[in-house]
Amino acid sequence: MFCIPLRSEPMSANPKVPRMPVQIDALDRKILIALQEDASRSLEDIAKHVGSSKTPVWSRIRKMKEAGIIGQQTVLLDAEALGLEACFFVLIRTSEHEAEWQNRFLKTLRERAEVMEAHRLAGDIDYILKVRVANARAYDEFYQALISEVRIYNVTALLSMEEIKSTPLLPLGSVPS
Repeated sequence: MFCIPLRSEPMSANPKVPRMPVQIDALDRKILIALQEDASRSLEDIAKHVGSSKTPVWSRIRKMKEAGIIGQQTVLLDAEALGLEACFFVLIRTSEHEAEWQNRFLKTLRERAEVMEAHRLAGDIDYILKVRVANARAYDEFYQALISEVRIYNVTALLSMEEIKSTPLLPLGSVPS
């Protein structure tokens, strides 16, 4: 499975070339866990939490930002509280595999705010999208706009009835040192 970055700029200069994992030590891991739990924590609080002083923690955070381990900091919003109650997983099959089609398709996905995630898959399904909208009518508007932009062979939309688990936290305990 391949993740399609939905940022306006690719994660690396050449997104088709996999990035090599960066080595982190136990202190880096503790810092990352603290930041994942609450990135708004003060530097002093993080340093105290990980058993270090502010300067080394600040230096490590800066280095991890420069290495691309730490990306954009943002806030987590409650989609349902904002009226975005419907989450669809959209399975897409295409008979098109030319670069021009793919570029247009990826551009379309990146421009659609409803698309939370997009992945290119190995197997029978070519792409899977996670789409967050207010309701079925809003999904249909998204779908109609998508198929007006690019030709798609087959689309299956699956409505999530219940979100059982969703977390932005990476399993840092299994990251090699």
